[in-house]
Amino acid sequence: LSQVPAPQLRLVLAVSLDGRLAPAEGGAAQLGGSGDRRVLEESLAWADGCLIGAETLRLHGTTCLIRAPDLLEQRHRAGCPPQPAALVVSRSGQIPGQLPFFQQPIDRWLLAPFSAAPLPGQASGQSQGQAPGFQRHLPLEPWPCLLSRLAAEVLKRLLVLGGARLAASLLREALIDELQLTLCPQVLGGPHSWVPLQEACAGSHWRLQETRPLGGDELMLRYARHGPSCGLS
Repeated sequence: LSQVPAPQLRLVLAVSLDGRLAPAEGGAAQLGGSGDRRVLEESLAWADGCLIGAETLRLHGTTCLIRAPDLLEQRHRAGCPPQPAALVVSRSGQIPGQLPFFQQPIDRWLLAPFSAAPLPGQASGQSQGQAPGFQRHLPLEPWPCLLSRLAAEVLKRLLVLGGARLAASLLREALIDELQLTLCPQVLGGPHSWVPLQEACAGSHWRLQETRPLGGDELMLRYARHGPSCGLS
């Protein structure tokens, strides 16, 4: 695995003008309008897989899907499945089986310790690929090892969809290559920043790649990390 090039990671978020992901009281936020939805789906069409934190999935119940016909056709022409795989990152392995996520037309991967408590309906000690509702189960290893393993599974382009702890863990190790942020015309306040305040993140120099007005007073900004990658080689 040491010779496998690192996947390219793009973090995609809709944030308030004060850098919040959710209202002060917490819960699932629905920031972003139709323009934000379009650029999100464009990134989904670019990706081989999407990293999703378990708590974010529990709050929202589903992951994002490509719905635009032109983007679905784009993936079809490229020989890709209609949707990128959904890779759920969980330290407990406990994902409620009743979530609508398990009815979505996607490949589901669980990235969790094999020593984690078994999922509902799962016997202790079940092996790789046997987590109910998931097609694959890979061990949750340090990020460089795990990303190398994912690249070996032909997941070369990964979208990071949140939450904040997942994003911060990747930023801390300078593993995020691109930031795509939609600024939404709201000021939310509260503690739910897209980078937890206690986190110190590496790779903090970024170069602006694209700006796009999205309508509805929203603005998309896409940055690439400036300087050599601290990822795998």
